[in-house]
Amino acid sequence: MDAANAKQAGAVVLFDGVCNLCNGAVNFIIDRDPSSYFHFAALQSEQAAALLAPLGRVPEVEPQSFILVEDGEVYERSTAALRIARRLGGGWVLLYAFMVVPRVLRDAVYRLVARNRYRMFGKADSCRMPTPELRARFL
Repeated sequence: MDAANAKQAGAVVLFDGVCNLCNGAVNFIIDRDPSSYFHFAALQSEQAAALLAPLGRVPEVEPQSFILVEDGEVYERSTAALRIARRLGGGWVLLYAFMVVPRVLRDAVYRLVARNRYRMFGKADSCRMPTPELRARFL
């Protein structure tokens, strides 16, 4: 799937491809998204740049957030995470209630984890490569 078709197929999660926590989050989403609503690309990829450019955004050199692109809108940090949880169904949808917490507070917690994620969860030498079964979910 390319960036142009991704907009029509659902939402795209852009993640730090070398972050073990981020890769774990991608696996978590995939396992709870049987309708394949979410598609994925590493923030370091050309596909991410191609998806963000028309929206007036440029991926960070040192990603501090994952990004959700949904319906032509860009969501970052805690807002992206909560919007994703809302789509996962089951009990995860209840996490969306945290949207009532002011974004500045939610994002402060998010930034704390993001700053320490490599130290706490490690870092891969290269971006994630999807398995053949999951290749269609990645841009």
